[in-house]
Amino acid sequence: QVQLVESGGGLVQAGGSLRLSCAASGSIFPRAGMYWYRQVPEKQREFVAALTTGYSTNYADTVKGRFTISRDNGKKMGYLQMNSVKSEDTGVYSCSIVVGSLRYWGQGTQVTVSL
Repeated sequence: QVQLVESGGGLVQAGGSLRLSCAASGSIFPRAGMYWYRQVPEKQREFVAALTTGYSTNYADTVKGRFTISRDNGKKMGYLQMNSVKSEDTGVYSCSIVVGSLRYWGQGTQVTVSL
């Protein structure tokens, strides 16, 4: 059984920073690719960032240069450092891990950026 629990969301002013965390249960985390997605009401969930087991990263163009994805396999934790946030970064952020054909999702954490 794999569970993912996000934390660290909240209200932040535009230009500020926030660090999201994703705590994983179970033993597969070190073997899993890790992803962050976000969703706003009435829009499709969108990809934000990815970090492979080989530590290759990929970012959406909208967050490149501002967000950093990282992981600590020993602690079974994933992170998303969000800097220079903008109003359009508002949304529910969810972490996801993938091992083979299996994908797991967390419940999400709300990030609200105020002007």
